[in-house]
Amino acid sequence: MQFNELTVMVVEDHGFQRRMAMRLLGELGVGKVLEAADGHQALEQLSGMAVVPEVLLVDLDMPGMDGIEFIGHVAQKKLARTVVVASALEPALLNTVQTMARAYGLRVLAAVEKPMTTQKLADALSLFDTAVDAPTDDADEEITAADVLEGMDRDEFVPFFQPQVELANGRVVGVEALARWRRPDGGVVRPVHFINVAEREGLIDRMTERVLEKACAWKVRWARDGLHLKISVNVSMLNLGDVSAADRYQNIVQSHGVDPHDVVLEITESSVMGEAASALNVLARLRLKGFGLSIDDFGTGYSSLAQLSHIPFTELKIDQSFVTGAPSQPRKRAVIEASLELARKLDLRVVGEGVETIDEWQMLAELGCTVAQGYLIAKPTPGDRIADVVAHWRRPAV
Repeated sequence: MQFNELTVMVVEDHGFQRRMAMRLLGELGVGKVLEAADGHQALEQLSGMAVVPEVLLVDLDMPGMDGIEFIGHVAQKKLARTVVVASALEPALLNTVQTMARAYGLRVLAAVEKPMTTQKLADALSLFDTAVDAPTDDADEEITAADVLEGMDRDEFVPFFQPQVELANGRVVGVEALARWRRPDGGVVRPVHFINVAEREGLIDRMTERVLEKACAWKVRWARDGLHLKISVNVSMLNLGDVSAADRYQNIVQSHGVDPHDVVLEITESSVMGEAASALNVLARLRLKGFGLSIDDFGTGYSSLAQLSHIPFTELKIDQSFVTGAPSQPRKRAVIEASLELARKLDLRVVGEGVETIDEWQMLAELGCTVAQGYLIAKPTPGDRIADVVAHWRRPAV
């Protein structure tokens, strides 16, 4: 989306700074610029709008209702699509606010330190197109167990694939299979809307195995055309409750003629916090059979080091919440550096998730990260388009 197509509301109590921000946005060619002198005034305006602004530019340090409280109200009432946080406060606090907003389900494009400039605002607004994982028209739809079961019976759940690229040479070496629900009307539902339902209703085993089957089938098809890629598939902790899971996954993979060494199973860190004997049994046997094991979203749970100490992981995925904005946020960069150093000592392959900018790519390359994944390379893509995505991918010139 071009800047002239955006509507931006500036929420700033200081009159001069508010007018300055509006002037800078005008210089960038932003289509429509709105203003509010405080959070109460902004909420009143937003509540009466038929179409909410694409972006809110919010100052944090405001009297009465501060920007943090304001963002909480905006997120809960869905009064904006994205937020840019503006403040002269310490970077650690800005990072906390960004994390809070994301926890509310509101996308934060960037934290812009004052004084604002056209370049800072341009860099922030340029991220708007990557902020929406289209399509998003499923967000308000209530998904029931009957809906999911019917979709599974119709074989509507399919993997989309996001490429993984070696930072050292820019070569695409693998893809992550991400579950999507293709509805009869052509809409695509993202996993955030159906995975919890599938887990709660005991359908997650069937769904995971179907995604694994389809991912393996695509891998074989790509290989016939000369494209050899490893595949990564997400696995729920609930999938690991039955000790027969290791044998089932091996049978699925080998029935397609795929070597388990070319398959990585990604386990979200928070989902392996328990030490159930059955889960450890399955993970150990999967590794014995040759599968790679990845600790996904590393650093977002509470027992990262414990997991690495007793589960035979072969890969560590740095969560995108650390990668996003890390080139300009010392604390995030420090977390990435520490994660990479730990991975080197444990001989783990490292994948940096959520890479959206050239600066983030360059930072990971400089720090010695192995692989990058994110919108800078490609969005999740249907299997029949992966060959074209790989063919047109070019390593950023840095």
